[in-house]
Amino acid sequence: MNVNQKEITMVDTANSSTKDLKRVLGFWDLMSQAVGQIIGAGIMSLTGVAIAMTGRSVPVSFILSAVLVLISSVPMILINATARFRGGQYSIVGSLFSKKYSGAYMIMFILTNVSIAMYALSFADYAMPFIPFLPRKLLALGILTLLYGLNMVGVDVMAKFQNAIVFILVIALAAFSAFGITQLQPNYFSDSFITNGLLGLFRAGALLTFATGGALAAANLAGEAKNPTRDIPLVIIISTVAVAVLYGFMSVIAAGVLPVAQVAGQPLTWVAETILPRWLYVFFVVGGAWFALISTLNSQLGWATKPVMQACEDGWFPRGLAHLHPKFKTPVYLLTIMYVLGFLPIVFDLDISIIGSITIIVYSLNNVLLCASLLDQL
Repeated sequence: MNVNQKEITMVDTANSSTKDLKRVLGFWDLMSQAVGQIIGAGIMSLTGVAIAMTGRSVPVSFILSAVLVLISSVPMILINATARFRGGQYSIVGSLFSKKYSGAYMIMFILTNVSIAMYALSFADYAMPFIPFLPRKLLALGILTLLYGLNMVGVDVMAKFQNAIVFILVIALAAFSAFGITQLQPNYFSDSFITNGLLGLFRAGALLTFATGGALAAANLAGEAKNPTRDIPLVIIISTVAVAVLYGFMSVIAAGVLPVAQVAGQPLTWVAETILPRWLYVFFVVGGAWFALISTLNSQLGWATKPVMQACEDGWFPRGLAHLHPKFKTPVYLLTIMYVLGFLPIVFDLDISIIGSITIIVYSLNNVLLCASLLDQL
């Protein structure tokens, strides 16, 4: 059997719900999903923190972070080049390690999706200064509901929206760099460079992996990809490198226009408001910060249901939960469950830091299972 046609699932049933998904996602569709997943609130909040750690050498730390992310991603890149894993990382754990561990992975995977609420609330925080007459909760629920509806009408429609959003997002972030380069201080490399030595440089690089990581989520869309064994590995590599380079240029402006003491620890939006004209600052916040969170949230709603669909096929959950809409081929029940996972923390005012902590802890445990499944093959 041709490697590109080989499909690995934990149970090969005749009427697999994941087999009925639309296989319409090409290379650029997967690229926009990966870029949208990588670019999020991390670049806005962590750049200033990294500047405090290493000064104007922060662009080097961004490149270093991409190297670290890619090194840790090598096993996933290689395994996704061999076969179509319709259930994404869940199928990898079950196929390579043990079926019982895949059940544990799935329970924790579902819990990590409370991060949907975190992205919606973060969007509301960036939107409130520009739309002060709307309450935070309403803004968060509004964007969540809008993207839920968009994902309901088909992965092809969702992908087209994602492509447009990511295009504007990249333009907004690039505009920040293009405008700021004219204001760069001439002593960039001679003043406040590697302020805390190599240790500070590497600490900043480790921290910034939170900003440059995320491309592996594209693996969860293998069931809807046209050519996953070719496209997914390339997308993981190219998107990570490209975003890191873009971040590097942005961090040059963030650290090099104003004195380091002023920008250290400050969010990127503070720097943008200080150096950009008002119209460009608004475009940067809307096209950059807003769209970064919208693209991440849209991407997650798109891929989060696919591993759960495969788990339903494998018997961990009722098969009926994986029901696909007859026209749009979207998992309507599972998508609604993901919506509720985001809806409830917002409605009940769960603190965003608590949501973040839950996500990080459970996601780390899932990574342990994923790594164990890969090491088991050595």
